[in-house]
Amino acid sequence: MLTKKQLELLDFIQKRIQRDGVPPSFDEMKLALDLRSKSGIHRLITALEERGFIRRLAHRARAIEITRLPESLGGDPQTGFQPRVIDGDRPSGPRPANSEPVMAEATELPVMGRIAAGVPIEAISEVSSHVAVPASMLASSGQHYALVVKGDSMIEAGINDGDVVVIRETAVADNGDIVVALVDDHEATLKRFLRKGNAIALEAANPAYETRVFPEDKVKVQGRLVGLIRTY
Repeated sequence: MLTKKQLELLDFIQKRIQRDGVPPSFDEMKLALDLRSKSGIHRLITALEERGFIRRLAHRARAIEITRLPESLGGDPQTGFQPRVIDGDRPSGPRPANSEPVMAEATELPVMGRIAAGVPIEAISEVSSHVAVPASMLASSGQHYALVVKGDSMIEAGINDGDVVVIRETAVADNGDIVVALVDDHEATLKRFLRKGNAIALEAANPAYETRVFPEDKVKVQGRLVGLIRTY
């Protein structure tokens, strides 16, 4: 989730690269965004880099490379998480005897309990039920599991309270990934992952929640979000 100024700057850089083949100077960025000083541009550039939208190349003047764009600027929605919402039964609910299968070529995944999209809750590692997930949602390799979302801190990423999120097990993440993070070995939460030097920021997608920053040894990535199942 980018701020208005971050979007304006990213859009300006993209258009200038397309027009001139090189990014604009910091002075040009400052004038385009009507900022009083270049320090504001530095902060915006740093924020865009931390979120994985641009990359600064060392030892080269005006060396900014755009690595991805948000969908609002014409970017490919697959470069970042966009909820692939599948209508399905609740994991614990019985299916009527005369109903058709919810989805073809489905894989049964264990539902490992509830994950907080808000204030972290105690980590849960026991299987509570199973849910059918379309095979097309899963990566070709690696293990997957599901969790029921509790809370509203990720609503601006399209993740609602009560949704079932599909997670691919991994211990690593890129900036901008939505991950299951284990904090201090006992609190699990669903947040956007951002590395800031030797610290890890867990960022909500709801302005009502503050970004929490931890030393990197306090956060363990348990998996990356790959899909979502919603019951209406």
